[in-house]
Amino acid sequence: MSDDVVRQESREEQPQQRPTAEPSEGGGFALRLYKPGQGYYTRIGTAIGIGILAVWGAYALMNQIENSGLSGAYRLPIQYGVPAGFIIAMGVLVYWLTGLSRKANDFFIATEGEMKKVRWSTRKELTRSTKVVIFTVLVLGAFLFVWDIVFMLVFEAMGVLKGVPTLARLFGSGS
Repeated sequence: MSDDVVRQESREEQPQQRPTAEPSEGGGFALRLYKPGQGYYTRIGTAIGIGILAVWGAYALMNQIENSGLSGAYRLPIQYGVPAGFIIAMGVLVYWLTGLSRKANDFFIATEGEMKKVRWSTRKELTRSTKVVIFTVLVLGAFLFVWDIVFMLVFEAMGVLKGVPTLARLFGSGS
């Protein structure tokens, strides 16, 4: 066997390393993502969703602080500092969740893999299914309407219901 094949096999047998902060060539630290090439779209979608919620939450915090009656020199730094800190904390959480957490990223990768297996309906199938659902709802609604009238008349004749409108009043031809 050649040295290249042996090196490649030994790399494949090594377990995935947990993401850690390591010194980079420039002397600083670089965080490596866990399995960076996998589950990309699921990670991005999750990050965007949490980002939208974070901005919404920060806006709500800002409004709560504004309406709290806080006054003085510290009002503006608190009103804008707390939401900014919240957004920063959520950014760190998103980075940890979508970049470093093994369990979460394995879930994202598995989810994206399962979504690739889904067989999506064609436009023709979707149109046909929609027509069936609409027809079924209309027929069932008419059926229940008729039986509601029948039960109403039967219970009125038995004296169980009092003051039930007659069929003429129900359909607008009587007064």
